[in-house]
Amino acid sequence: MIRFDNVSVVYDGETVPVLRDVTLHIPEGELVLVVGRTGSGKSTLLRAVNGLVPHFTGGTLTGRVTVDGRDTRDHLPRDLADVVGVVPQDPSSAFVTDIVEDELAYGMESLGLAPDVMRRRVEETLDLLGLTELRDRALQSLSGGQRQRVAIGAVLTTHPKVLVLDEPTSALDPGAAEEVLAALQRLVHDLGVTVLLAEHRLERVVQYADRIVVVPGNGAPLISGRPAEVMIDAPVAPPVVELGRIAGWSPLPLSVRDARRAADELRRSLVGLRPPLRAVPDAAAIPVATMRSVRVGFGHVQALAGVDFDITAGEVVALMGRNGAGKSTLLSSLVGLRRPSAGTVRVAGDDPCTLRGPELVRHVGLVPQDPRDLLCSDRVSDECRAGDADAHAVPGTTRALLALLSPDIDDSTHPRDLSEGQRLTLALAVVLAAEPPLVLLDEPTRGLDYPGKEQLVITLQGLAARGHAVVMATHDVELAAAVATRVVVLADGEVVADGPMADVVVASPMFAPQVAKVMAPERWLTVGEIEREIERGRELA
Repeated sequence: MIRFDNVSVVYDGETVPVLRDVTLHIPEGELVLVVGRTGSGKSTLLRAVNGLVPHFTGGTLTGRVTVDGRDTRDHLPRDLADVVGVVPQDPSSAFVTDIVEDELAYGMESLGLAPDVMRRRVEETLDLLGLTELRDRALQSLSGGQRQRVAIGAVLTTHPKVLVLDEPTSALDPGAAEEVLAALQRLVHDLGVTVLLAEHRLERVVQYADRIVVVPGNGAPLISGRPAEVMIDAPVAPPVVELGRIAGWSPLPLSVRDARRAADELRRSLVGLRPPLRAVPDAAAIPVATMRSVRVGFGHVQALAGVDFDITAGEVVALMGRNGAGKSTLLSSLVGLRRPSAGTVRVAGDDPCTLRGPELVRHVGLVPQDPRDLLCSDRVSDECRAGDADAHAVPGTTRALLALLSPDIDDSTHPRDLSEGQRLTLALAVVLAAEPPLVLLDEPTRGLDYPGKEQLVITLQGLAARGHAVVMATHDVELAAAVATRVVVLADGEVVADGPMADVVVASPMFAPQVAKVMAPERWLTVGEIEREIERGRELA
């Protein structure tokens, strides 16, 4: 179905090909997972499938890419629209209408399908992706995860033979992600659709893949094979695979179910042991920020419904909940972007709605879901210098943070030419350079690879140790397991759970990390915690 024959791609102004001599054959009806570090070339590989590379992105493509027998050199993206459906990293960039139902129908209208066919497919897709209650909603009123599902649905209604998705679950809550992946599996198994997807959250996807393609970056050869084979030496791996590696399991598990079957001996060896308790702030300390009976509405939708919330210096709070629960609205209220219709918000004793410019930056910093909202310069180096100036930081502070989070970004690159994950790390560096007392992060690992996530964890732990408070709205349960001291779960604008990380997530089948599911009923959260105990046991032996 998809063939790459000796394909190389070099972008204008670059000397090293992002892809070099790629030869790859993907047959009909396979689900292929593309993995690699942020900026390694995954998106380039995906965009070459429908001709966006090089017809839209520029650069030079040598070799040949064919899809269902059509050569992308001779067919523009519009000529492949009936064969290839593409869901980009940023779903909003693909929207052309204002209403959910209209967006689902637009692609079919462009292909000239009959009205009765369009109506049937819209209804099927609404049910398939859980969008029925959103059909009349304005796209701009949706949460990031809801927009992601609409973008996927808009492509599914055209019934493409090939479906290409770039980070399709990055903005979805665990339940919605499972629904989307189950839908993709049905397309592959029942209809023979070929699915090619790039995803950093391997813990969600690897068990569904028929094949994994690793893009190492810097023009290095691709690695391709069955998941169980590739995961043995893969540079990135989900927690269950990492757990299998340190425990010496063979074959390596790809799912929680496989890992639980292999973990009996490991669980017995850890009986009676406990991971170290995470620091809990002094209950008598003055909160950095407070919310009292806060209500925020969008028309008839009540985003926050009487929320009470305190955060103390040194805490790392994970805001969790399904898409549309009110997490982003809560963060926006804390930074003064949303004025409550009722209740009060205070940050360091002040109403954030009354703070402006440098005064606001000294109190609170927000990295929004779309990092482009913070980036306005033409070069990465200029953005970093502006970040230092706004934060009154030592020159080079922002650039040093960026080098830690994403080491391969060139100073001369325009921020719009960065990958989604690289733009996120740049925005993170700009906000963290100011070290405000309160740091707000909205989906901070969207598009971020495992090494970048590990460095983010270290950075946030350092901020908390120095007395900063961190609140992050996230669907990434593995990030929460690694760094959060407290979890607050929202549902329909209300707080339904609030407590220490282990207490909340271990009891939740939806928000529990993979290690917690494997090791239950013991309260282990991360591979690192278990690895330290194994090493300690070996030293004592």
